[in-house]
This record gives sequence, structure tokens and C-alpha cells, in this order.
Amino acid sequence: MISVRDVYKSYGEVEVLAACSVDVRKGEVIVVCGPSGSGKSTLIKCINGLEPFERGQIVVDGVEVGRRGTNLSRLRARVGMVFQQFELFPHMKVIDNLTIAQVKVLGRSREEARRKALALLDRVGLREHADKHPGQLSGGQQQRVAIARSLALDPVCMLFDEPTSALDPEMINEVLDVMVGLARDGMTMVVVTHEMGFARKVASRVVFMDQGRIVEEAPTAEFFAQPKTDRARQFLSKVLHH
Repeated sequence: MISVRDVYKSYGEVEVLAACSVDVRKGEVIVVCGPSGSGKSTLIKCINGLEPFERGQIVVDGVEVGRRGTNLSRLRARVGMVFQQFELFPHMKVIDNLTIAQVKVLGRSREEARRKALALLDRVGLREHADKHPGQLSGGQQQRVAIARSLALDPVCMLFDEPTSALDPEMINEVLDVMVGLARDGMTMVVVTHEMGFARKVASRVVFMDQGRIVEEAPTAEFFAQPKTDRARQFLSKVLHH
């Protein structure tokens, strides 16, 4: 579903991604972890063309992301993206946040888009909030709306950029529960997160990054039981014991 081959990216003199390669098969859930500033968010933004990269190749469901002439808007409609901040339209009701792209991007009728939106709000447990504005919801509820909005476009895969980092601790599980449900339904997912409990429960593999490089990649149980590198062991000892 996703192939990343030898990708490099810099901001001026600062190299933020170096020789990054990873494959994600259909139905897999990959968790990307590592210290702040290790390039995790940049990597997944490159996957759907939100960030350009200088060298290498990224292919998503047969579409080469960095190729001149690739329709990135069409690609992004097929690759769901959920950010740290919820990025909802504050002036629009929840239901309208879910229908606008269906109508404008996919050409669905308003009735069809509304049916789809209500079904997805049901799925994330928020149907009764359809006519509220985002500002009337908690952070956890807003993030669940953001997930539903991404799903409304029938994406082939979903990218999550630290989706719980802006939430109060008691709201984190309500978002993770929705993500666990997506994983069990077979959605291909790449998740940047520090939530190691989620990683253990759901991830097929864990990718560990440091200083712009993929330092380690392993099946989840193996990564937690016996990380291969000192850097990964050091990271795990901090995140698992605090």
C-alpha cells in the first residue's frame, strides 16, 4: 500500500530525513515512535505530499507522490490524515465538516453525503452532536470528528500524526478506542504516537526513528521484548517507566 525508498529531506542546512525506507502492506498498522525532533511527523507528511522531499521515492497505492504531474489533491482525498490539532472548520456544524469534502471532492449528493456522515458519527459515538459546532465539543470529541471526516472520503489508508498529544489524559482513550476499531476493521494505518500501550495492542510493526533516520524496525512483540539498538532500549526505558 505504501512504499518509502531512500527518502531524504532538509530544511536549509538541517537534514530532517536521511535514507528512510519502509514498506506498509495493506491492512497493516505501523506505529512510528522516537524522541521529539526525530523526523516522525515529517515522514508521514511526505507520504501524502504535504511536505516535499529532495531525494528518494514514495509510492502510495500505485501513485508516485514526488513525481512531477502527480495530482496531490486527488492523492490526499484517498489518504486520510489526522493531525495533532483537529483542523475542523470552527464556523461549520459537525455534520457540515463531514459533508463538505464529500460534495466538493467526490461529487456526492448532499443527501448521500449526509447519510455517510451520520453513519460515521455513529461509528465514533457522536451522532447526537451532529448539529453542534466544534467549539461546543471536548478535545477528544473533536478528534473523533476529525477521524470521521477523514473516513468520509473512503481513504485507502490513514495517517495519524500524534493524534492524542493535544488531549487531556482522560480523553485519550476515547480516541484510541476508535483507532483500535479501525485497525480491527482492516484499515491500513501509519500512526506517529508515544502511546506505547496502543502500539503493543494494535501495531503489526514498530518503526523507531532518531535524528531523521529509521534506526530500527521490528514486529511489535519483538521490538518491546528485545530492541536491537541501544538507542531504542534507552527510549523504551524512559517511555515505559514514566
